[in-house]
Amino acid sequence: MFGGGLARNLVKKAVAASVVAGAGFVAVLALGATIFFALRLVVVPLAAAAITFLLFAIVAAVVAMVFLARSEEEEDYEDEPSGLGARAYSLFRQRPILGTVAALAGGWIFLRNPALATMVAAAFTEKPHGRSRR
Repeated sequence: MFGGGLARNLVKKAVAASVVAGAGFVAVLALGATIFFALRLVVVPLAAAAITFLLFAIVAAVVAMVFLARSEEEEDYEDEPSGLGARAYSLFRQRPILGTVAALAGGWIFLRNPALATMVAAAFTEKPHGRSRR
């Protein structure tokens, strides 16, 4: 088995996440039904459904705005990396899955044409010309 316990731990985490997501979904449905039936005691069923929908739409919009505002604050814009190696490192750091796919694709291309490997190795070890912007 590849990775030993790594794959087993990954499967356990995926199962736990899906159980939590399912439980959260059921809890939200039950809350919606409870609100609907409580409102139905006071207003007509059509109005109770509309008020329940409006309540959940407002909550969803507020949650979306809070998370989007937080992600914009946490995202710090750094200067663009100057060298190819710095760009590759920044790609792996910011988007690890995309970086891994790019590395695998690059490895496949190098297997098909070994002359490219020497050109890329030279580009990675090349020092940037000129002064860096700061």
